Amino acid sequence: MFQVRIHGRGGQGVVTAAELIAQAAFDEGRHAQAFPSFGSERTGAPVVAFARISDSEIRVREPIMAPDAIIVQDETLLGAIDVFNGLSPTGYVLINSTKELSEFGLKDAGMPLDRFMTVPATQLALEHLGRPVPNAVLLGAFAALTKVVSIDAVNKAITDRFSAKLASGNCAAASAAFAFVESKLKESVRA
Repeated sequence: MFQVRIHGRGGQGVVTAAELIAQAAFDEGRHAQAFPSFGSERTGAPVVAFARISDSEIRVREPIMAPDAIIVQDETLLGAIDVFNGLSPTGYVLINSTKELSEFGLKDAGMPLDRFMTVPATQLALEHLGRPVPNAVLLGAFAALTKVVSIDAVNKAITDRFSAKLASGNCAAASAAFAFVESKLKESVRA
């Protein structure tokens, strides 16, 4: 089973992101589930959502304490809460940021930096949607980094969820993030 924990703030589409990951996996013939965990339910408050993907039935229903992947939709959460708590030593991390990983001081925390990546998701969302909503963008990046779901499945889930206009922009942003991560991965192999 592959488990994903998504951290963000209210209004960033954290819950929708988890649902889209689950839908993409389901569309590819796997079992999936998605569910949120709310604190105070207001715009800007920290929100966590979870997604599980498996080739067999998923019977567990509790929050994910040992994720295989973490998506951070708002970099300001890095200093506010322990978003990396329970992360598998072979886990993946995507952070919505224009900063480089070295600027976060993660090297000192013993994190596996070869599986961590920053993606300018908000900027890509603004470019393709005209709105600073990074959720679908980060799903394209997630598809490229983990290979757990395909970009085609992500785009289909987006198309099935949103109106044609919103889907078009979100799919373009997700595809741009997918290409961005693919490019960074190729660079790291050459280095």
